[in-house]
Amino acid sequence: MREAPEGWERLVPDGMPRILGRLLAQRGVGEEEVETFLRPRLGQLSDPFEIPEMDLAVERILLAVDRGENVCIYGDYDVDGVSSIALLRWILHVYGLDPRTFIPHRSAEGYGLSEAGLKRCLADGQPDLMVTVDCGTVSHEAIQNLGDQGIETVVLDHHEMGRAGRPDCVALVNPKATKDEREYLCAAGVVFKLAHALLKKRAIPGVDLKEVLDLVAVATISDIVPLVGENRLLVRHGLRMLEVSQRPGLRALLSLTGSEGRLTSADVGFRIGPRLNAAGRMDQPEQALATLLTDCDVEASALAGDLENYNRKRQQLEQRIFAEAKALLEEHLELPVIVVGSRNWHAGVVGIVASRLMRMYHKPTFVISIDEEGIGKGSGRSIPGLSLVEAIRGCQEQLIAGGGHHMAAGLSIREEKLDEFRCHFADFVRRGCSKDDLKPRVHVDAEVELGDLSLEFLSKYELLQPFGSLNPQPIFMAREIWLTEPPRRLKNSHLRLFLRQGFDERDAIFFGGGAHDLPDPPWDIAFTVDRNVFRGKVSLQISIQNVRASVVAG
Repeated sequence: MREAPEGWERLVPDGMPRILGRLLAQRGVGEEEVETFLRPRLGQLSDPFEIPEMDLAVERILLAVDRGENVCIYGDYDVDGVSSIALLRWILHVYGLDPRTFIPHRSAEGYGLSEAGLKRCLADGQPDLMVTVDCGTVSHEAIQNLGDQGIETVVLDHHEMGRAGRPDCVALVNPKATKDEREYLCAAGVVFKLAHALLKKRAIPGVDLKEVLDLVAVATISDIVPLVGENRLLVRHGLRMLEVSQRPGLRALLSLTGSEGRLTSADVGFRIGPRLNAAGRMDQPEQALATLLTDCDVEASALAGDLENYNRKRQQLEQRIFAEAKALLEEHLELPVIVVGSRNWHAGVVGIVASRLMRMYHKPTFVISIDEEGIGKGSGRSIPGLSLVEAIRGCQEQLIAGGGHHMAAGLSIREEKLDEFRCHFADFVRRGCSKDDLKPRVHVDAEVELGDLSLEFLSKYELLQPFGSLNPQPIFMAREIWLTEPPRRLKNSHLRLFLRQGFDERDAIFFGGGAHDLPDPPWDIAFTVDRNVFRGKVSLQISIQNVRASVVAG
């Protein structure tokens, strides 16, 4: 069980359950921060000009406005990328520009300012100004080539810096470039700060930045960046804006997925985000962008249907690749890493398969799609405490290129180097991780009694939301749990459980529980709690994470 810092009792707000103080302390919240954490206000947003080079970006964009220049927004094909494009396009429209947008195709052109992507982009005409979103930080050669053609570049990004340092662009607005305190922002968060800065520099009557908070929330949650600081504030208010979104495309997706009423980060992370991502994975990223941009309800419904179809195809591909990858890694199970590749795998799906394998085996994982010329493009997912960015740097002699985030990264590699990379990656992990790091664990935040769990408790507990990276959903523990009747098996191996502790009874769901050999009661259970709304009735839902035979607390 996670330890609560000393003095956590002082953090319990008036009228709140004591356990809330423990959870706040575990999240590093100080006494003076409790109110702003539980009830964050938009007025707490920092001055956007505090981010280095924001002034340079604003100056160059307003110059483009004054000159009426041709501007191209070049983005990424994931949710953060397309949301950033939509947000930047909106603010540039506010200032009278009509920017062109471009998204590379994942399979044929790859991520960022690739040679193939830029060739297709510039074939439609050369802009005066290129603004990259969610890419560009390490594109030194590409930006230099654009400059040689008379095209200036502004980079709005959040990826890690490369060893070559700053690219030769007009402005690099990337909090990670200077270790700014807002380095947790995703690309859409950076673009939001730019929009704020533009409006501070040159106000436009009637423009309200709250209009785009739904996009910021969708991007921030989907990109799995830390939900701390301003991210948490933006997502908290963005979810409320999403509930009443004026974007027909988002409304259509909410309706299609049944995500209505009071929304949480889980609704976006598991329902909305995957469908927007599916378009990019299936090399149709323009469809995701069109869904965010359309102002027509009929078109929005059709586009949402297309995204649903892409998502189904993605799921089918994922299942096949996952099964094939599991079979391939059997001969390397003794290693502390997973590195598998094939010429039969779709590049747009390998990241999801890497996530599933990492969770199943609790090992840093790379899954690689290899093209006809023997060049592999891989996606990696890591375990806590192991940086994939550092791993890529440590194995760069085996790679063509690589980069990204500490927990999720990409690489390119020659097929014949795959075995060599696997060995070097394994050595890197052995040096950097202990045996305990490589063991999956359930980290319990606090122990509760079933009788403590009520709708009143839920209403206070929900002030900790939104949950996500670095503000994870708390996991509770309850001891000496009995069953009032046998588990009821639902579809997909899920179980409905009927729990009793003393005189208190609660129902629970155990997703995938049917695949486990459950011990005889009594149990100690680890679980999360959520709000469940069915036919207008609100209830508290217990979701079991793990079960063990009861042990005496010591």
